[in-house]
Amino acid sequence: MDELDPVFDAVAAYFSVLSEPTRLRIMHAVCNGEKSVTQIVEDTGATQTNASRHLGLMHRHGVLARRREGTQVLYRVADSTMVDLCRSVCNRIAGTIDERRPLRRQFLKLLPMAKKRAA
Repeated sequence: MDELDPVFDAVAAYFSVLSEPTRLRIMHAVCNGEKSVTQIVEDTGATQTNASRHLGLMHRHGVLARRREGTQVLYRVADSTMVDLCRSVCNRIAGTIDERRPLRRQFLKLLPMAKKRAA
């Protein structure tokens, strides 16, 4: 067994969190702020059951944090690296669809704005 195998396995598991379109929609929904499960369901078009399943997985992997407020569960990004990764890949994909400019403009409108980082 190669000594780097555990590292590669961990990296593959990290990337696998983004390997499902619903989870990408969830990241898009919460990347700019905390939202309730109900809001996430509305934003993503997923069913409550499906969204809850994905939110649970994303929470277990440390991508999202959650807290309870009364009867609501609120989710927010816990791993800003994941947002940066999503943004980078989306920008890369947008660059490849440059020949279809209207589609590219529409796609770029969906990207969250990068937050300024404290220096």
